[in-house]
Amino acid sequence: MNIVEHGRVFLESLRELAGRTTWSWKRCPYCGSTLTIQNGSYVRQPWFFEGRRTVRVQRHLCHNCRKSYSERVPELVGGSWYAREVQRAAIDHWLHLGTSLRRTAEVLRSWMGRQERWRMWRPLDDDTDESCYLAASTVHRWLDGAGKKAKGTVPGQLAGIGQAQELGTDGLWAKLKGKAQRVVLLVVDSVTGLIYPPVVAQNEKSAESWQQAFERAQQAGLDLDGVRGVTSDGAQGLQAYLERGLEWAQHQRCAWHLWRNLGAKLAQAASTAAQALNGEEAKQVRKRVCDELGKLIHGVVDAQSYDQAEAALAALRGHPQGAAIGNQLNVQLDQILAHQLPYCQGLQRVSPEWYWRDFRQRLSHGRNHRTDQRLERAALVWAIYHNFEPAQRRSERKRHYRHPGQSALQVAGVPPGQVSYLDALGV
Repeated sequence: MNIVEHGRVFLESLRELAGRTTWSWKRCPYCGSTLTIQNGSYVRQPWFFEGRRTVRVQRHLCHNCRKSYSERVPELVGGSWYAREVQRAAIDHWLHLGTSLRRTAEVLRSWMGRQERWRMWRPLDDDTDESCYLAASTVHRWLDGAGKKAKGTVPGQLAGIGQAQELGTDGLWAKLKGKAQRVVLLVVDSVTGLIYPPVVAQNEKSAESWQQAFERAQQAGLDLDGVRGVTSDGAQGLQAYLERGLEWAQHQRCAWHLWRNLGAKLAQAASTAAQALNGEEAKQVRKRVCDELGKLIHGVVDAQSYDQAEAALAALRGHPQGAAIGNQLNVQLDQILAHQLPYCQGLQRVSPEWYWRDFRQRLSHGRNHRTDQRLERAALVWAIYHNFEPAQRRSERKRHYRHPGQSALQVAGVPPGQVSYLDALGV
């Protein structure tokens, strides 16, 4: 059962529960007998959006099996002082708006209790008799509970959804309790944008860490035998894993990281050319050398074919200060142009580092999660949220969307429809 089916089953269960009549509750859920009687009731007073409400829950007693049971209310969550709508809003507020746990609790607390910030919004309202004490730790517990459910959906989470053949990988470092550092490893379908369930590892320099990430993606539904190419920033551990675990897949080096790594060599080459000069003349020579080498590097990295790349590489190595850079690019030429192969159509030239933009806002670099397990569960929740959430329809000044208004699941051919990620998490 994939993640969309999980959500559809949960949503249908809520609708079925809401549609049950008094007569349907007379059937015992344990033995199926209808020889039951009402057996008292109890009162609950959970917090809803409009404030605290009193809910009466009817109990029944079965004459056949002598067991008692209570009617279930779809708006309530067992053992919680807050209604289902509050818990869903808290998780969605933290994920969708990118605020901290404390601000999430503060806004919901103000709304339910007509207090704190509510007094700023509506200064003419009268004071309320009862205050709400929703805390950030409670929101964190709800989030962690959703993460546990997300971890339970990993087997077959994306089974039958898309046919990922071109992947992108990246890692994000986070600081936890006791100054411990961990990295969240991400595997993404380059064509649809689907995120496979991430893992948390101690470092990204070991092949075992990346093997764990790809094995989890395989557990979620990825066909490793069908993978044709992988884009990365050149992490040593990933390269080692690809050489021994996915040797048939092409490795595409991220163009952005290539330029960043060449920055020091460009500066060194410019300084070497101007080492005998001083003042403004040295500055002009350094600028001229950087411009010349930059154009030659562009000719290699952005070449439309291997022939163009080879010609640009020969010109770069023939430059008085370009030999060292040319030799470095020559070693990586196959990885620079892997996306040009017909075998790897759809392979991205850059690693999926932009996914971390929103992730960083929510996780505060992991400080709120304190342990490896909680960080991983939060990452699993975020991955499901991303797959369900449609992209923004309008492009920004510096950011454009390949599939505006569509979610990754919709691009993959499985539109979730009315099923939300909160339904998929069973919240």
